[in-house]
Amino acid sequence: MTKPKPKPKKSLWLPRKKSLRYPLAMMIGISLFAPQQGSALPLMAYPTSQVSSLDRTVTGKVKDEKGEPLVGVTVTLKNNNAIGAATDMNGDFSMSIPENLVANATLIFSYIGYAPVEAELGQKSVFDISLSSSIQELDQVVVVGYSAKKMKYLSSSVTTINNEKLRDVTSNELPNLLQGKAPGVVVSSASGDPTSAGRILIRGAGTISAGTSPLIVVDGNIGGSYNPVDVENITVLKDVAATGLYGSRAANGVIIVNTKMGKAGKTQISFANTMGFAQATSGNFRLMNSQQLYDFQSTFYPRDASVLQTNTNWWDEAFRTGFVNNHTVSASGGSEKTTFYISANYYKEQGTQIENDKTGYNFRANLQSQLTKKLTAKVLFNGVFNKDNYANSNTLYDAYNNLPFDPAYDGEGQPTDGRSYPGWLGRERENFLHSVQYNYAKAQSLNVTTDVDLDYELTDKITLSSYNRINFGNGLSASYNDKRTKQGGANGGELYNGTSYSNRLLTSNRIRYSEDFGKHGLTLLGVAEAETTYSSSTSAAGKGLPPGRDVMSVATDILTNPTGLNEQVGFRKFLGQADYNYDNKYFLIGSFVNEFSSLFGKNNSTANFYQLGASWILSNEEFLKNNKTLTFAKLRASNGTVGNADGLSNFASLGLYTISADASYSGLPGAAPSQKGNPDLTWEKIKSSNIGFDLSFFNRIDLVVDAYVKEASELLYRKPLAATTGYSYVWVNAGSIRNKGIEFSLTSTNIKRNGINWETNLNMAFNRNKVLELSDGSTVFNSGARQPIAVGHNMDEYNMPIWAGVNPENGDPQWERIVKDANGNLTKELTSTYNQAQTADSRQFTGKTAAPKFTGGLSNTLTYKNITFSAFFNFVYGNWVYNESRVYFDNDGFYEAYNQMVPAKDWNRWQKPGDVATHPKAIVGGNKDSNQSSSRYLEDGSYVRLRNVRVGYSLPDNVLGRSGFSRVSVFVSGDNLWTATKFSGPDPEVSLSQVDLSSGLSSLRYPISKKYLIGINFSF
Repeated sequence: MTKPKPKPKKSLWLPRKKSLRYPLAMMIGISLFAPQQGSALPLMAYPTSQVSSLDRTVTGKVKDEKGEPLVGVTVTLKNNNAIGAATDMNGDFSMSIPENLVANATLIFSYIGYAPVEAELGQKSVFDISLSSSIQELDQVVVVGYSAKKMKYLSSSVTTINNEKLRDVTSNELPNLLQGKAPGVVVSSASGDPTSAGRILIRGAGTISAGTSPLIVVDGNIGGSYNPVDVENITVLKDVAATGLYGSRAANGVIIVNTKMGKAGKTQISFANTMGFAQATSGNFRLMNSQQLYDFQSTFYPRDASVLQTNTNWWDEAFRTGFVNNHTVSASGGSEKTTFYISANYYKEQGTQIENDKTGYNFRANLQSQLTKKLTAKVLFNGVFNKDNYANSNTLYDAYNNLPFDPAYDGEGQPTDGRSYPGWLGRERENFLHSVQYNYAKAQSLNVTTDVDLDYELTDKITLSSYNRINFGNGLSASYNDKRTKQGGANGGELYNGTSYSNRLLTSNRIRYSEDFGKHGLTLLGVAEAETTYSSSTSAAGKGLPPGRDVMSVATDILTNPTGLNEQVGFRKFLGQADYNYDNKYFLIGSFVNEFSSLFGKNNSTANFYQLGASWILSNEEFLKNNKTLTFAKLRASNGTVGNADGLSNFASLGLYTISADASYSGLPGAAPSQKGNPDLTWEKIKSSNIGFDLSFFNRIDLVVDAYVKEASELLYRKPLAATTGYSYVWVNAGSIRNKGIEFSLTSTNIKRNGINWETNLNMAFNRNKVLELSDGSTVFNSGARQPIAVGHNMDEYNMPIWAGVNPENGDPQWERIVKDANGNLTKELTSTYNQAQTADSRQFTGKTAAPKFTGGLSNTLTYKNITFSAFFNFVYGNWVYNESRVYFDNDGFYEAYNQMVPAKDWNRWQKPGDVATHPKAIVGGNKDSNQSSSRYLEDGSYVRLRNVRVGYSLPDNVLGRSGFSRVSVFVSGDNLWTATKFSGPDPEVSLSQVDLSSGLSSLRYPISKKYLIGINFSF
């Protein structure tokens, strides 16, 4: 007798929601991932069964490391693949475990690209699971040049920094976020002003007059705009095998910015909010109060004791607690064919100096669509609107130098006017608090970038691409000094207005052929690229304005003649590249670039560059395969040339004339020569070689080491000319500079078990610089400067009178003097006459340089369940800073009408014969020019800084419950909380890049800020 068919049983794997995308996503998840064997698991591999009352129903949610739900995660019973489920679009799952299997049951959660997790069932019925990525850093795909490749297959020196590591510090400027996070990348800032970004220097400076900033590439195209909150990752290209395809602008390295793209699946909306406050750091620096200054000056400049009735702290008046706000809302998602990422950001940071702040608004929309089976399109839009308020009215200068004897406010609580206040003692007779009521300096700018990128698969081996960008930028600036203030009083009020506009068009068209022949792999790339930038600007300055009327139409006279310009600059490039590998063991890459630029002379407007690279993955050889100790090993080498056109004026090669009043005659306009032409002017050429290795031990410790030599020749130099030539300068190619160094990065996973994950990264870079040659047989350029460019010396080395301390007999300053006898022999003598020490013969190279001996960073990240702690230090060692500020407030009596600094602990002043002192006797008007430029004010600029410390907590699912949120996290964070240094100023950090042939200078510095922040992020 045939048994009746049983009724269909309820399927355990079907989700409750009725949308077709739910079962579709689950089918994909279940069919692709087998829990242990890794083979495909058929959808119906899970038989249905009647659920008895004693069976255990288990539910839960599975998320990734960021707390985002994972779709299609396979959940199975250990040793019984017939029982299981898959997570739905919200990362939720539900399954039933038969009564006879409940005891000692263990669930396995597996997902491609993530490490599987086992969880004992025990008495639990609800699980909150987090999966960690199993993709090692070496397997990450990075964008290099015009292509993308797995890190382990690269033959070049690159560093990649993901969004999480980039965004620990709170700033809206990329350089500030990069500081200390990549070996060989030195970020320095001369100011804590939020409107001023730091400078980036990669593997040392190799130019005299051209720029040292790296080339920025956003989403595959040169240039572009972005907001750090939208950045997915940053890739720093350092050697020619990586940078060379960018030809003439790759000499200073390349930073590739990849912004976020949407992912197929449920639309996710996220809010990120950071709020806090900032305070100016003062380091080891303190200004004297009234009592301290009175006591000090009483030894050489007696004052009436009545001055002690006022004790103004001008530093505190100039600085404030500034507030920081950073708020972002984003949405991402899409279908299998079309994805999107949209974000809007508001950033407001008050400077710690009064009347100084930065406000930014940013909107980004990234759309990507598979239009046909062969055609993919991306449309990327980014708009940035910034409003900057700059410090004005000499606030910073007065904060350092105003006397504490002078009052900031009168008896009615109103700011005093130093020009008219009775008995004002300060030299400048200036109170910035009075001026900032009326004066301002501000600017605003709008920058809009749109990319349209097309990729067409002509065949399965050939891809045609066209990447196109248009960028618009405009700006307005205004600076106003009211006639009621000291700054505007002399001209009856002053107003400066400026406008700027730029329009940049770029098209990059590419063809790529890629094919594997057995163990052989070959990729060929051809690129034709053209870029044109149009720019214009105007400026006007008027005087004689009624008080409070800050529009140019009411000016009664011009302050300077109006100016304006219209310019156009073009680049054109052709390149070819061949990339070959054999059996994923041996890799060769070579490229050739031909580039044209309108910047250079008609005789040398084009240049050719080449790049070669090779690598060998030793761990893929039989003798190292499956080695449990050395799990990865690769050797790399590269050699090639690149160019530098950065920082060059747009018409540097042309002979120019100026039409001006000085050249006019009898009312008729006239023109006079202003710049000598050079039709042979061409690119700086940089030849670079790199050798390195990548090692991984136990799949836990990664070591990357690189050694390089970078030699720049035909340096762009603005050469001064004698007045008799009729010109002041001419642009020439002159000289050669070499940089060489070693850098390494060490990453260690110290603990990864029982919910604890502790990772440490240390990176360091050592660079040495030397001038090899100058043109026309010269041995020195810029003679007489503190840092002349001299053959055989570091270009950042100081040359100046050598300070020899204090004469113990009389307290006079002493310097070294070079004396030549009749036979030409040179001897050193001590002198107390500065003019004898500062002659060309007596000025000496100090052996001290503004370039650090090494730089680096150290980070630690510790995660325990839902709690994350991270700390990041950056450090600079071996650089010398010229503390020019001490000329004003450590000057031995030269400026008795300026405040003075509290002496450092190891300083002492000469008082009587026999004293061995660091400081000369103080005398009204100064002691024999003791505060003039010399090695006296050179200080060790080394420091270690706690750049960021952060503690975060993510709420578990059982707390979120049915709130509708998929993730909620909170954190507290601090930036720049601690600095260890011997430097006597407020902050040892200075610009380490050459600016106007000078580096390592600290002069009345706007100090960086300590920031205390809290944040809350949530998604649904």
